[in-house]
Amino acid sequence: MSSSPAIIVQGLRHTYGARAALDQVSFEVAAGEMFGLLGPNGGGKTTLFRVLATSLVPTGGEARIFGLDVVERPLAVRRQIGVVFQSPSLDLKLTVTENLRHQGHLYGLRGKGLAKRIGDLLERLGLHDRSSERVEKLSGGLRRRVELAKGLLHRPRLLLLDEPSTGLDAGARRDLRAYLRQLCQQDGVTVFLTTHLMDEAESCDRLGILDRGRLVALDTPDALKQKIGGDVLVLESAAPEQLREQIMARFGGPISVLDTSVRLERPQGHRLLAEIMEAFPGQIRAVTLAQPTLEDVFVHETGHKFRDDNRKSIVE
Repeated sequence: MSSSPAIIVQGLRHTYGARAALDQVSFEVAAGEMFGLLGPNGGGKTTLFRVLATSLVPTGGEARIFGLDVVERPLAVRRQIGVVFQSPSLDLKLTVTENLRHQGHLYGLRGKGLAKRIGDLLERLGLHDRSSERVEKLSGGLRRRVELAKGLLHRPRLLLLDEPSTGLDAGARRDLRAYLRQLCQQDGVTVFLTTHLMDEAESCDRLGILDRGRLVALDTPDALKQKIGGDVLVLESAAPEQLREQIMARFGGPISVLDTSVRLERPQGHRLLAEIMEAFPGQIRAVTLAQPTLEDVFVHETGHKFRDDNRKSIVE
C-alpha cells in the first residue's frame, strides 16, 4: 500500500430535512486497502457511498479521493473510480459483451483496445464462455460479475461497491470476496464497500461501523472484537429487567437488557455462567455463550441490536 490515502473523509455531514443521515463522519482509506462500511439499513451507508461516487453533494464537511475534492472536481474523481451500485444497472436484453462494449464507449474506449480489455475481464471473472449470452439468462451471481466487469473496464484506481452481495447465495458471495481480495493484492486497486452482512465485513482489511449517521467504531475486524475483552453471555428471560437487577446486585455490572435478553461481557464467561445458573434457577429460558462477533461489537458500541430503519431485527 502507498503512504498517500485513497480516500479522506473529514467532518462529513448530510441531512434530509430534519434527519441527519451523516453526522460528522471522518476516516481514511489507504491505497490498496479493502475497506468496509458496516451498518444497518437506514444507518447512512448509502448516503456516504453516493457522496464518494459524486452523485450527491453533502451538506457539509469534505471528502477527497486521491487528493481530489468530490464536490469541486467530480469529473476528475469519476475518472479514478469504478462504481457498482446495489441496484442492477445491466441491460437484460443485451449480451454480456454488448453491455461491456456500451460501457466502454461511455469512457471513450474503442476498437481493438476495448475488445482486448473486455476479453481480459471476461477471462478473469470466469465469463468468457458466457460472452454471447443475454444477461437475462444469467444467474444472480453471474450478473454481479458482469456488474464488476463494467466497473473495472476503464481500470479505476478505486472500486466503490454498495451492498455488493445483495441477492447472492453463500457460494457466490465467497467467489466475489476472493476476487475483490485479488484486485487489492495483485492489481493494487482500492476497494470500498458498504454492507450489512457480518461475513462480508469480516473479509475486509479494516472496518468502519456506521449507525444513525455516526461512525461509532473503526479498526480491523479482529481488533474491534478484541476490544470487548471477554466472552459474551446472553440470557433469555421472561423478566429480563428483574434478572438484570439481581445479577447486578450479586455479580456486578455492566449488564444490559436487549428486548427479552440480558447481555453480559466477561472474561472466562463460562465460570460466571455456571454461577448465574445456580443462583437463579428457573428464571433463565435459554443461554448463549460465545466469543465476540462483529454483531456484539455493534451492540457494545451502540447499546442496541443491529436493526434496519424500521427497527425490525435482521439478525435474530
